[in-house]
Amino acid sequence: MRAATISRNTVLSLPPPQPRKHLHHRKVSYDGYLREDGLWDLEARMTDTKAYPMATPDRGDMPAGTPIHDMYIRATVDDSMKIVEITAVMASRPFPECPKAEDPMQKMVGATMGPGWRHTIEKAIGGIQGCTHLRELLFNMATAAYQTIPVYQAHRDNKHTMRGMAEGLPPPHLGKCMAWDFKGPVVKRIYPQFVGWQPVPKTTTPEKT
Repeated sequence: MRAATISRNTVLSLPPPQPRKHLHHRKVSYDGYLREDGLWDLEARMTDTKAYPMATPDRGDMPAGTPIHDMYIRATVDDSMKIVEITAVMASRPFPECPKAEDPMQKMVGATMGPGWRHTIEKAIGGIQGCTHLRELLFNMATAAYQTIPVYQAHRDNKHTMRGMAEGLPPPHLGKCMAWDFKGPVVKRIYPQFVGWQPVPKTTTPEKT
């Protein structure tokens, strides 16, 4: 299949589907805020609805469009993306026991969104320690945090990006996806000084015997 040529005015969408029946709708949203006290709020919400009425063991008959899940997380983080406060709310859930997974989210206070984030989540609230859907929301919140914090900092005063570049280091998003491949055309066009960049291997001093 040939790649489409994209112009500034082109609107792309999926190709027309085969005849089908809509059954399920999941909506996930993330929002980032800069607070007046200098901290950052990241808010996530996930809803699940069915396009047909269904019978459930604990909530009885549910009309089409009734939220099965409607869950929220607000995480307050500092400039390093370390969580200083977190709140989770299950406005709709399949079982009355589900809200018991809200309080264990406090184990994430002090954790930093960054390398090893999934492992950090699983260690604190994995399995029966927490809720599958809250973990999903929390995991992807890290990318929303990156889009909110360092991107805005660079927009505001360019400190975050310029500091690393002054030290000969590329911006942190380079080398993290196909578009930002150090050998690719985007880096060549926007950050030509980092074309082919590779980290300097760390050297270790041999122990004296």
